[in-house]
Amino acid sequence: MTMIVKTGVVVSDKMNKTRVVKVERLVQVRKYKKIVKRYKKYYAHDENNISKVGDIVKIKLTRPISKLKRWEVIEIVGKKE
Repeated sequence: MTMIVKTGVVVSDKMNKTRVVKVERLVQVRKYKKIVKRYKKYYAHDENNISKVGDIVKIKLTRPISKLKRWEVIEIVGKKE
């Protein structure tokens, strides 16, 4: 099984050991051939509460940890400026 990894920005760190990560992607509208941004928010597990709002993180798909959490923070790519 391949490991599914996504990169996004932490938008919330108010929950304990949980981060809300916003992942953006570019999609082409078929009718108009225009490129638009689409985004989705994922709940990711952060065991040591290391990441903060604004950090760029990599998350990977894992077993269900709670009702909404199926992702886990594996590394911080960039820090908040």
